[in-house]
Amino acid sequence: METLKELDRDLLIFLNSLHTPWLDPIMFWITKTFFWLPLYLFLLYLIIIKYKKQSWIPLIGIALTILLADQITSGLMKPYFERLRPSREPSLEGILHIVNNYKGGKFGFASGHAANTFGTATFFFLLLRKRYKWIIYLFVWALVMTYTRIYLGVHYPGDILVGGTIGILCGWTGFKVQAYLDKRFNKIQAA
Repeated sequence: METLKELDRDLLIFLNSLHTPWLDPIMFWITKTFFWLPLYLFLLYLIIIKYKKQSWIPLIGIALTILLADQITSGLMKPYFERLRPSREPSLEGILHIVNNYKGGKFGFASGHAANTFGTATFFFLLLRKRYKWIIYLFVWALVMTYTRIYLGVHYPGDILVGGTIGILCGWTGFKVQAYLDKRFNKIQAA
């Protein structure tokens, strides 16, 4: 376990050191959830186009995805493991590049950003992949969004990896619940 932690720390230091002043404000802004509001509204628009009056069904699925991802990482794991964020780790002070003195909350394992973005990407990929082939690029968005967390020094790569995995599982779960509701509701409508 110690070897794994050391590898995680070394990888963080390497990736975090790949910073440049012109990229700092960009990374600082794109890590913010509200920055992506146009994307979220666009995804909502795609649901409405496809599902029309039954849009509530996939909305339940995505709400479940985000609820699970957030509660598992932030509600359960962070308080249980109490692993300090790298930005708050005394042994990394002065080593990490911190932007705008942003340090995040106290604990960082596992990443809620990674869980939520990968959960969202997974859910929408499964939901819309047959209609929109380009939807797979949501995973690029998830990668960029989660890389900002390493760039800013608020997450170890392991936090991101575990959070992303949880997100993928939550996205799959939300999609399965949505598919079940869709099938069940359409049976009731047909009867």
